[in-house]
Amino acid sequence: MRRALLTLSSLLGLVAAPLSVQAAEKKAPVEACKGCEALLELAAASPLRKDDRARDAARHPVETLSFFRVGPQMKVGEYAPGGEWYSRFLGLYLGQQGHLVGLYFDPTSGAFKADRQDGIRKAAAQYPADVAKFTGMSADKFSAYTLDAVPEAEKGTFDVIVIPRMMHNLFNWNIADSEIKAMRGLLKPGGLVGIEQHRAKADAPYSYTDGSKGYLREADVIRFMEVNGFDLVGKSEISANPKDTANWPDGVWTLPPTYALKDQDKAKYQAIGESDRMTLLFRKRD
Repeated sequence: MRRALLTLSSLLGLVAAPLSVQAAEKKAPVEACKGCEALLELAAASPLRKDDRARDAARHPVETLSFFRVGPQMKVGEYAPGGEWYSRFLGLYLGQQGHLVGLYFDPTSGAFKADRQDGIRKAAAQYPADVAKFTGMSADKFSAYTLDAVPEAEKGTFDVIVIPRMMHNLFNWNIADSEIKAMRGLLKPGGLVGIEQHRAKADAPYSYTDGSKGYLREADVIRFMEVNGFDLVGKSEISANPKDTANWPDGVWTLPPTYALKDQDKAKYQAIGESDRMTLLFRKRD
């Protein structure tokens, strides 16, 4: 493990400025990181990811994070880390010269009962230790907080925030505006937000695209982000899946990896694969 980390560290040193220099920069980088895809590939190949790698073919972490312009020296927030699949990848990639921050729901937003609020705060407190244990790095290389408890010094310091497969919950729980506003405040001028989200058909009715089924219309997500102070930088079809009809009565959870119907027609859903997803990149507007 130590040898793998040293190899990654040495390669990162070829392309990345020290974090102390990068952190002092007041604006987020404008261009994509040159050479970063190779570094992402190295992180993806880490033997520490042996249990996570099975999902790579469906989730495309290298291509997705490259499209999101995540450089190894950046300060990056992952919103709603949940099972921490992306956190483990990002921890390996950023842990040497960058900084990874877990961003958790505002427990006081009105969407959560008291026991869930407590669980969110405990998860945020545990996050640095979780990522440190997986990567073998010191816990002080990682941090986390809930969006109602953002330290003042953290505002305006993030290069990129990634939001994997979570926008539907924000819409469904009616907390999208407040959560995105809080994240916008964390970003540097010109900072980026990368969104991966289950994609509904363009003509899908509101009853299916209010977030309760897991799917959102791409045009709605773009419009929402623009209203909340972001410009669309680009779209990618990295995680497109034309086999997904996106009209399942039980929502996106019908498909793998959840299989909401358990063994019923499981072979059919295996053949379809994981959901059709939009991959969008936004820049914080002045």
